[in-house]
Amino acid sequence: MAARKKSEEPSINIDEVLTDEELKAVANESEPAERKAKPEDGPRTVVVAEDEAVNRMDLVAMLEDNGYEVVGQAANGEEAVELTRKYRPDVVCMDVKMPRMDGITAAGIICDENIAPVVMLTAFSQTDLVKKATGAGAMAYVTKPYEESKLLPTLEVAMGRFAEINDLLDSVERSERKLKETTDQLKETEEKLKKAEDTLEERKLVDRAKGLLMDKADFSEQGAFRWIQKTSMDQRIPKKRLAQAIIVKYGDPKPSDSGER
Repeated sequence: MAARKKSEEPSINIDEVLTDEELKAVANESEPAERKAKPEDGPRTVVVAEDEAVNRMDLVAMLEDNGYEVVGQAANGEEAVELTRKYRPDVVCMDVKMPRMDGITAAGIICDENIAPVVMLTAFSQTDLVKKATGAGAMAYVTKPYEESKLLPTLEVAMGRFAEINDLLDSVERSERKLKETTDQLKETEEKLKKAEDTLEERKLVDRAKGLLMDKADFSEQGAFRWIQKTSMDQRIPKKRLAQAIIVKYGDPKPSDSGER
C-alpha cells in the first residue's frame, strides 16, 4: 500500500490513528474523573432526624440556606435508619432523644452498615453520652441550640473522617486481595515446582531403568523405552513405579559402594 502524502494528513480519521483497544483505554481512564466530579457539582445531601418538629424545621432551614439538600426528615430512629438506607446521604444529623428508637441505637445501625457518617445532636454534653455516641460509630456531636458556626464545620469534619476511613478500608481490602492473589500464585508455583521435580525424578528413574533393560535384557534404547511406556499404560502402573521395580530387579544391589569403581 502506498504511503500517505503529507497533504492528506488533515483528512486522517481518528479511528486510523488509535485502535479500538487504545480508544477504550483512553475512555476508561477518563471515566473515574467524570464520576468523581459529579458529586461535587451538586449539593451535599443530608437526612435530618429530630423528633421535635420546630427544631427539625429550623435545622432543615439552616442546612438549606447553606447549600445542603435535605433529602429526608425523620421523627424517630427507625425512620432515620429507613431514610438513610433509601437515600444514602452524604451525612446524617441525628438527635439523641427520640421515640421508638433512640438516636444512638439508630446511629449504631447506620454506622455498622457503613452507609453515611452520623453527627449526633444533643442538648446534653455529658461525657458518658458522648462515649455512647462515639462508641456507636458517630463521627462527631453538636450540642443544642444549633449554630451555623458549630454545626457546619462539624458536618464537614464528619464527612471528611468518613471518607478517610472508607479509603483506609478500601486500601486494606485491596491489600488483602493482593495478598491472597500472591498467596495463590505462590501455591500454584510450588505445585508446579513439585510437579517439575517429580517429572525430573521420573525421567531419571526411567532413563536408569531403560539402561538396565538394554544391558540386562538386550533391549534397544527405543525398544526399552517403548516397553516401559506400553507396560505402564497396559497395566496402569505409573512409569515411576515401574522403573523403580526394574531397578530393584536388575540394578546394582550396592550402588553406593565406594569400591564399585
